Amino acid sequence: MSGLTLGIETSCDETSASVVDETGVRGLAIASQDAHAAFGGVVPEIAARAHLTTLDAMVAHALAEAEASHVDLNGVGVTAGPGLVGALLVGVNWAKAFAFARGLPFLGVHHMEGHLFAASLEDPAAVPPFVSLLVSGGHTMLIDVRAWGEYRLLGATRDDAAGEAFDKVARRLGLGYPGGPEIQRAAASGVAGRYVLPRPMLSSADRPGDAEYFDFSFSGLNTASAILAEELEREGRLAEAVPDVAHAFQEAVIDVLVEKTMRAVELLDVRAVVLGGGVSSNAPLRDRLSRRLGSTWTLHAPPPRLATDNAAMIAAVARHRLGAGERSPWSLNADPALAFPGLSDVRYATHHTSQTVF
Repeated sequence: MSGLTLGIETSCDETSASVVDETGVRGLAIASQDAHAAFGGVVPEIAARAHLTTLDAMVAHALAEAEASHVDLNGVGVTAGPGLVGALLVGVNWAKAFAFARGLPFLGVHHMEGHLFAASLEDPAAVPPFVSLLVSGGHTMLIDVRAWGEYRLLGATRDDAAGEAFDKVARRLGLGYPGGPEIQRAAASGVAGRYVLPRPMLSSADRPGDAEYFDFSFSGLNTASAILAEELEREGRLAEAVPDVAHAFQEAVIDVLVEKTMRAVELLDVRAVVLGGGVSSNAPLRDRLSRRLGSTWTLHAPPPRLATDNAAMIAAVARHRLGAGERSPWSLNADPALAFPGLSDVRYATHHTSQTVF
């Protein structure tokens, strides 16, 4: 699809608008909401109201940066889910009204499919086939991407997502929100090996086809981290031990994420891994995964501005799908449980040497 596509993202606490074309990002505006830090997490009502007051300005900024106006657009894409329903409604209704008034094609986009496309906006080599590790505040997914729109779910979290785990542990350690950057900063001065935390659902006895082989679980790690913090607090040593606990927690998460990803690339006929989601900005995760992949596989990761929630990735998906003739009806509504389009679940399928499902 040639020309300019407008993307809108309001799934959580970032209000974003972007204009993209076949060359990549032409304009991008992101407003992060600071009001939630005092609560240690996102307050849905505050988020929705902030989107209402900010979205017009974000669209105007993105269009100005792209040196374009609404007459230059050929389509509009918006995050329709998953996310906070009130926040999603703001974006969906704004985008529908904008597109309808101007006679533009309109498409609702799945937020996590946006994260799949994010790296490709500035890295032309980040295209299928590849294995994708999507790690965000709400999702942890390992996906076999055969082609755009053809996805196989290899593994997913059974409870807390990786980003959610970072937030919870950061809050218990008295660090700020969001927890990912706070944990990374604290862990940088931590002593390796001073504390050891479990690596959940990671056993050398696991085999392809086992229920645990690709899936993730971080709730037990959260609990173990909280118990360790409580013990240190009783002893009056928590404040001085925060960097060491943060380091132990971060290492445990990274070990699980990297090992599960390596299992996938070693089993599948791919030569690339694509990271996506806010946690993909974690520098130790990128460094460790890059070292493990070595020269056999290539690692593609979006820059920080495209790793967190942003409208450029939504516009990229919309541009692709609109170009293939897809359209959403004007009756489209926000859906916090929106199904991932084109995703088939192949988890727990038995793997045999002679007849493989992979």
